[in-house]
Amino acid sequence: MVDVSKWPLFMLLGSQEVASVRQACVFGSSANEAIYVTHSNEVYVFGLNCSNCLGTGDSQSTIVPRKVACLTGKKVASFSYGSGPHVLLATEEGELFAWGHNGYSQLGNGTANQAVSPVLVSANLLTKKVTDVACGSHHSMARTSEGEVFAWGYNNCGQVGSGTSTNQPTPRRVSNCLQNKTVVGIACGQTSSMAVVDNGEVYAWGYNGNGQLGLGTNVNQLTPCRLTALQGLCVLQIACGYAHTLALTDEGLLYAWGANTYGQLGTGTKSNQLSPVQIMAKKERIVEIAACHSTHTSSAKTQSGQVYMWGQCRGQSVLLPHLTHFSCTDDVFACFATPSVMWRLLTMENDDFLTVAESLKKEFDSPETSDLKFVVNGKYIYVHKAVLKIRCEHFRSMFQSHWNEDMKEVIEIDQFSYPVYHSFLEFLYTDNVTLPPEDAIGLLDLATSYCENRLKRLCQHIIKRGITVENALSLLSAAVKYDAQCFSMSMPRIWRSSASSSV
Repeated sequence: MVDVSKWPLFMLLGSQEVASVRQACVFGSSANEAIYVTHSNEVYVFGLNCSNCLGTGDSQSTIVPRKVACLTGKKVASFSYGSGPHVLLATEEGELFAWGHNGYSQLGNGTANQAVSPVLVSANLLTKKVTDVACGSHHSMARTSEGEVFAWGYNNCGQVGSGTSTNQPTPRRVSNCLQNKTVVGIACGQTSSMAVVDNGEVYAWGYNGNGQLGLGTNVNQLTPCRLTALQGLCVLQIACGYAHTLALTDEGLLYAWGANTYGQLGTGTKSNQLSPVQIMAKKERIVEIAACHSTHTSSAKTQSGQVYMWGQCRGQSVLLPHLTHFSCTDDVFACFATPSVMWRLLTMENDDFLTVAESLKKEFDSPETSDLKFVVNGKYIYVHKAVLKIRCEHFRSMFQSHWNEDMKEVIEIDQFSYPVYHSFLEFLYTDNVTLPPEDAIGLLDLATSYCENRLKRLCQHIIKRGITVENALSLLSAAVKYDAQCFSMSMPRIWRSSASSSV
């Protein structure tokens, strides 16, 4: 489990206070500010309080943690900070709060006045559920549950993606190439912005003087532009440093580009790269990458748990990935980054108390531990052969030495939709199904094909419970799409009992 005491600031806390920490982040230009969330969902801050970034309602520094009352009970989903610093915090309910430095309207409240307390960001986001946030030096981004990206704040290099270099005082949706795309990940460099969409494509915009956009040039971009150099690759994660970028693919390959003054690209030289170059090619599969816009440090973790670091490490330039004794990338930033900030909101998960069922649920669709992936409608689902063989007779038969499927690492599925197949595999891990009745019809067909009788009964219950006069026709239409045999026994009975009671 990660030890927050590795960050000097947390050495100010007593052992009981450290034990109460569930989430934490150290930030600021000198790593002199910290925020943490307790297991009871109380939010505390302490530190220097530059630009009122602690959100305590005043400008006073404090070495004693102070509670941020207006955030009590709010479960934090995402947290990020800028160079001012300014702070963004998204809750699990989808609310977005901002406070701190605001000289360029990076708080999104339409003014340039600093906020001494958390302020709800409502302009253009009031009906949206914010799931992820990212801060550059003085600009901000938010991703919604629908895969939309909003940006605001400093825009001298086009980092807001509006098509101009005029500052943006309130959140504005980033459209152009992203208009009909579903974004699954966002990241910010100092004055650049990146987005990953659900098919693995990467888009970049903003400052490009060091090639940090990976477009093959050093020309700034005022709107999102796709990285054609990564065409054919499916990117899962993007991480932005001060002026360099890292990308991780679904196959565990690592690419880097941009500024390289400190060796932060890991290429063995200090030459900038305008286009993505693969690094650590001879190492084992990479499962996590780490960088943040406050530092020139890079880190990566392999499938077996080895952690590498490179770039500016305690003032030295490490030009090639160096194997450390750490167990997580977070420790690299605690011990070697300048300043020793956290590259992400750190969550302390106490895995010692997870049950077998909880452990299985946690590992479903996890690329870090999976040994098999399904491709459904162009999207990947990460699973484990052993679990599938134990839980499903269909897969136990499939994964035998004399079948071709047993030798494959990727299996393509074309007869079922992604939501249906994802729910089926999730059921094998969790015993739960959460689907609308329309998709449950497809899942019923799949369960019938794979002889999963318990799942069939569960689907029938979902359909019976969910049928109404309003959705009866759409359910019938969905039923027609599938093999009528799977409905011959169950659907007439369900239809009569449910539809009649609805009427």
